[in-house]
Formats: sequence, C-alpha cells, structure tokens
Amino acid sequence: MCVVQIGRFRGQIEVEEAAFFVRSYDPATGEMRLSDGSCEPLAVETLRPSTIDAALLCRVKADQAPHGLEARFAHSAQAELLLAVEETPAGLRLRVAGALCPLPEL
Repeated sequence: MCVVQIGRFRGQIEVEEAAFFVRSYDPATGEMRLSDGSCEPLAVETLRPSTIDAALLCRVKADQAPHGLEARFAHSAQAELLLAVEETPAGLRLRVAGALCPLPEL
C-alpha cells in the first residue's frame, strides 16, 4: 500500500502485481520503455506469465531492489514482443538487439 498525491488530492493505492508497465518493446535494440518514462534492456530470462490473466511480466530496475521489480506488459508492448518471436530448429527464440535468445517456459 502506498500514498499517492496528485495536486492537492491524496489517496492510498494498493499495487497488486507490478510496480511498472512496459509501454513498448523494440526488438532492434532489445529495450523496453517503462511507464515511468525510462528505458532499459529486456532481461529475457525474467519473462513469465501473470497468474491473474497470463499477461507477460518481467523484472526491471535491478539497481533499486535485490531481485528487481515487476513490470507488466501493456497489450501493445506484448504484441510487439510476440511479433519478435521466431521459430528455429532449436525452438522458439526472441529477437533481442540482433540476437535470437531462448525464451523461458511460458
């Protein structure tokens, strides 16, 4: 639970699943744009489905918490990420900055 203040209005909110949203994914650079306006590279090994609705989650902000913080992919960002998935003889791979990275079990 945290307190949020916008102008003179103040209220409590409860973050149920993720502290950030992934707004976009660029397979050419491997970077994600987050809801706080920052960009950072996708850590492919941290991808996992949400237990709420199977939307994709990943870990971000590793410098702010020991294991990072959760980020939830917005619909458009998840579509961008899924368009970068390629089928190879070794299985499904995600295009990240020119490389094909193995996907974790989703």
